Amino acid sequence: MKVIITGGSGLLGRGLTANLAADGHEVIVLSRDPERVRGLPPGARAVAWDAASAAGWGHLADGADAIVNLGGYPLDGPGFLPSRWTARRKQLIRDSRLKAGAAVVEAVQQAKQKPGVVIQSSAVGYYGPREDEKLDEKGSPGDDFLAQVCVEWEASTAAVKTAGVPRAVIRTGLPLTEEGGAFPLLKLPFTFFVGGPFGDGQQYYSWLHYDDHIRAMRFLIDARADGVYNLTAPNPVTNREFAHTLGRVMRRPAWLPVPAFAMKLALGEVASVVLDGQRVLPARLLASGFHFDYPDLEPALKEILGK
Repeated sequence: MKVIITGGSGLLGRGLTANLAADGHEVIVLSRDPERVRGLPPGARAVAWDAASAAGWGHLADGADAIVNLGGYPLDGPGFLPSRWTARRKQLIRDSRLKAGAAVVEAVQQAKQKPGVVIQSSAVGYYGPREDEKLDEKGSPGDDFLAQVCVEWEASTAAVKTAGVPRAVIRTGLPLTEEGGAFPLLKLPFTFFVGGPFGDGQQYYSWLHYDDHIRAMRFLIDARADGVYNLTAPNPVTNREFAHTLGRVMRRPAWLPVPAFAMKLALGEVASVVLDGQRVLPARLLASGFHFDYPDLEPALKEILGK
C-alpha cells in the first residue's frame, strides 16, 4: 500500500507510520519541515507541504491506498505542560484543522485515480460534557469549544465522499502511552506520591491503549471503512476510578484530589479537557469485528508501565 499521513510526525502518526512500514508499505509523512522529521523507518519518507493546500504533494494522492488526516495544532500547546487557550491559540487550533482538511480534499479532487480511503481524525470531545450518558457513534454533538471544533474538523473532508472516496471519521479517546500525549502528565503527580482525582472525579475518561489505537486505525485503512468510529476502549472509567487504578498499579496513594477551581484558575478553559468527560463506547468497531488487546484499564496500565 501507499499511505499518506498528515500530522505524521505526531504521537499517533509516528505509531501508524511504524506499523505500516513494518509490513513493507510505503508511507509518506507530510511535514512543513521535512528536514526535521527524524527516525523514520525504512519505507517511510517525509515530504513538504504548507498544511493548507495540495501544492507540492497532491500528485502523490493519485493512486494512493489511503490518506490519513491527523494534521492540526496540538490542543495542549507545544510544551509538556498545558497552556491556556487564548483567542489566538483557539484560532490556531481551529484553522489548522480546517486548512489541513481542505488540503486533503484538494488533493483527492485532483487525483485521476482516487485514493482508496480517507481517514479523518476527530475526538470524543465531539460529544461535549455528558456526565454518565452512554454514547455510541449516533450521539449528538456538544456545544462547547472542543465540540464545535470537532464538528467543523469532521466536516472539513466531507467533500471527498462526492468524489466516490470512502471516509472513516475516528473520534479518538485518551491514548495511553509513555511516549507522549496526556498520560505522562496524568501520571506525574503519582510519581511524587501526590496523585488523586481531578475535581469530583465523577467525569468519565474514554481511554484507549496506544497499541490498540494504532491497530484500530490500521484496521480501518485495510477495510476501507466508511462512517464514524469511536476509537475508545469498551470499558471507560470515571476519573476517580482511573486515579485509583493508576495508583494501585504504580503502588502509590491516590488520596489527594485536585480541586476543580484550582485547575480552572491555573489553566483557564483548557482545564475542561480533564474536568469534563464523556462515556464513549466503540460500538461500530466492535460490530466490525475489531479485537481489543486491552479492553480493561488495569491490564493496559500494567503493560504500559511494565508492571
